[in-house]
Formats: sequence, C-alpha cells, structure tokens
Amino acid sequence: MSFYRELENHVHEQLSRRNFLSKTSLGLGAAAMASLLNADDSMAKKVASGTPEGASLPLGKPHFAPKAKRIIYLFQSGAPSQLELFDYKPKLEQMWGQDLPESVRKGQRLTGMTAGQSSFPLAASKYKFAKHGSNDMMISELMPYTSSIVDDVTFIRSMHTEAINHDPAVTFFQTGSQQGGRPSWGSWISYGLGSDNQNMPSFVVLLSKGRAGDQPLYAKLWSNGFLPSVHQGVVFRSGPDPVFYLNNPEGIDKTSRRRMLNSLAKLQQAQFEKILDPEVNYRMAQYEMAYRMQTAVPETMDISKEPDYIFDLYGEESRKPGTFAANCLLARKLIEKDVKFVQLYHQGWDQHGNLPNDIKTMAKSVDQASAALIKDLKQRGLLDETLVVWGGEFGRGAYSQGKLTKDNYGRDHHPRSFTIWMAGAGVKKGFVFGETDEFGYNVIKDPVHVHDFQATVMHLLGVDHEQLVFKHQGRRYRLTDVHGKVVKPILT
Repeated sequence: MSFYRELENHVHEQLSRRNFLSKTSLGLGAAAMASLLNADDSMAKKVASGTPEGASLPLGKPHFAPKAKRIIYLFQSGAPSQLELFDYKPKLEQMWGQDLPESVRKGQRLTGMTAGQSSFPLAASKYKFAKHGSNDMMISELMPYTSSIVDDVTFIRSMHTEAINHDPAVTFFQTGSQQGGRPSWGSWISYGLGSDNQNMPSFVVLLSKGRAGDQPLYAKLWSNGFLPSVHQGVVFRSGPDPVFYLNNPEGIDKTSRRRMLNSLAKLQQAQFEKILDPEVNYRMAQYEMAYRMQTAVPETMDISKEPDYIFDLYGEESRKPGTFAANCLLARKLIEKDVKFVQLYHQGWDQHGNLPNDIKTMAKSVDQASAALIKDLKQRGLLDETLVVWGGEFGRGAYSQGKLTKDNYGRDHHPRSFTIWMAGAGVKKGFVFGETDEFGYNVIKDPVHVHDFQATVMHLLGVDHEQLVFKHQGRRYRLTDVHGKVVKPILT
C-alpha cells in the first residue's frame, strides 16, 4: 500500500461524522478557491475541493456598477505640508512671526515635540503660489507639473484624522484602525472583488528605493490581517528578482516545479481533511499563484522596451529601477495587467526642521512622475476607469517648530486639516472640495474624515462599505469600522 493511500486511510479514520457533514457542505468555498487558482488547471480543482464554506467570500463582482475598475494609491509617507503645496494662506504672510491665536488653536492636542514650546510663531510658506487651470486653483511653485494637470484633479482640502503620530496615522489610512492587525485596504478590495487576472496578484505594493526617511514602513500596512492569506499585498521590488523566492532554485525547471506542486497539493489535501483549516488550501493557492507569476511578473516589470517619449514624460529618474518615477511607470503597467490595487509608498516627508530645503527636494522627487502618470493613463484611455490618489497620513501645522527665520523653519504634525488629491474614474475634474480657516489650522467647510474617504473610494469601486464585512472572533468587521459616509459632492 502506498504512503498516500495509508495517509488517506488514516485521515478518513480521524474524520468524525460531524466533520464529514461539514466537509460535504463546502461547495461554495471550493468554487471560490478554484477561481483564485486557475479554473482550467486540474490541480487547482483538486486543491479547491476541500475549501470550507465561508472561509473565502470574494464577491467576484461589485454591489453596484463601479466607476473605477482599479486604483493606484501614491502614498506620501511622512505627511507633506499642505501649506507649502496646495493650501495657500496669505494670512500667514500678514502675521508672520506672531503667535498662533488661542482662539484658533482652541487647546487642541500637540505632539510631544512642540507641546513644550513657549510660543507658536506663525510661519508663512517660503514658496509662492499662482493660479492654474480653468478654475484658477492656487498651486505652489514647488509643483509645476502637478499644476499642469489640475483640470483633471479633485483636491480635498478638508481632510482630518484623530491620529497625531505617524505609525497610527498611516495604519489608520491603510487599515481603518490606528492599531495593527486589521486587514489592509488593498486586502479588503481583493477579498471583496477578487482578481481580474489569474496570473497576477490583485494587490501589489511598490516601495520607493533609497527613501528610508525618519518613519519606517511595516508589512502590517499591506497585511491581510484576519482575512484569508491569499489577499495579502505582494511586494514587488526593483531588480532581477522582483518577488522573493519566485524564481526556481538552481537545478529546478518548470516541469520539476509542476511535479513538486502536484505532490505538495496531495499532502496539503490530506492535511486539510484532518484539521479542516482553510489556510492549508490558501497556502496552496499562493504556491499556484507564484507558479503562474513566474512568466507574468518578469514581463510586466521589464520597462526596458518603453519608448523614449515615455521616459521623457516621467522624467530621467524613471530609468532608475526603484525610484518613485520608475514605480509610477510600473503602476501603469500593472493596471494594464488588470491588477486591481497598486499601493506605492514614498517616504521622506517628515520635515520638523529645515522644511523649506527638504520639501523642495521631496516635491521634485514626485511632481513630474505624479503628473506624468495622469497624462499617461489619459492618453491610453485608462484614466476613465482608473482612480489615482495622492496624499499622506496628516498635514503640517501653521506655526514653526523650533526657531523661525525668514529662510528656515519646521512644521509639526497636524491632524486637524490637510490636503489630498484624486483623479480619474468617477471624480470631478478641476474641483476643490472643503475649506480651512485663514490659518490653515481648522476645517471650516465640508470636513472629510479618513473613514469618509475610504467609504468614497470603495463606492467608486462599486462596493457598499457597510456591506463588505468579515466575521472574526464573534464580531463583524469592515474597513470603515462603524463609521464613514460617501462624499457625494466630489463624484461625477
């Protein structure tokens, strides 16, 4: 008797009547797993045969007709100053060096880095603003390329959050909670909508190379949390090995790997029948995905065949793998391959001191490529079905952190008001939503909370954020927790 037959008999002996009845009701989950793998692959069907019902519930289709098919999120980690980029405040010029009025601050919470300051001198931006686009939007001279696309962009100047420090603030944007452990935004979308390309992950993460900054990025930001592991974000890196352990080891060819996966699937199936843990089969689904990615990923990550005019559009940095510009170009290629959520992280915006010099460097590193992405998608007819988001985890305060001079100052964290922008599928063009006071300190019109923003993006994908839920440890969870409302005025 073969080893597999002995193992099979042992497993069946261990299955109780209750487990047998549970196993026979697994059809829906099996179908879901088959869709995660390849429906034409007989091995995938074998792996899918034991998936527990309810363990993976990708809708496979939206709740209602979506306006956006996919998302590119250009996350600016460290919190860019809205006062230097997008929210012009001449009042700060008039009151330069004067103390922030208490009637404006209203006793609001400060970080430990400025709470001990004896004064809070107002600091106007060193950089000039000018009107751009058909609606005369005021944009900083630091963003000349972004200024050229304002007629395609919606600016939300009234974002606000409770989180005042980087890690909880970034985690809040990406997972809907300030504490780690919840599923990331991309994982929720993968779980709810499934994949449009069985040879690529539905959720891909790109990290700018050489941009460590002061604030680290953690894998919890693209984790699947308590969702099935097949929905975790996959990090694509620059260089010849974009995904760790994707390539075959030396001496192993594609045929050998296929035989290995077939044998492994039999062992995994036996393990599942014994313990009925759905993660056994999800693990196998990931192995199968890696097998198919061996062909799809190198082709997608190869930008060498892009024409010179594309590199000219994105800037010279786009020729250097791992830069923000190169990753913006890759993001376009990934959505062409029907990757549903591309999350790009760019670090270096945490400017508590020497802000005028440092923000100039940071703005230059992202301005041309961000605008080029919009133009590139537009010229390919992809912008009407792709949503692009640009922004950080909170804003910067109107007063100087530390010593204030005409040429130098810093700004501390400011969660009460900041700016992000969106462009593409389903959002208005050349539009500004929300308003802050004359100091840029408080929102005075149309506030947008992080949960509202999340609900709005999910709506654009055709997902009702209140209905996309997952039951975990006796509670039903969702990305927006128990909050969030769709910001309808910005939608077309």
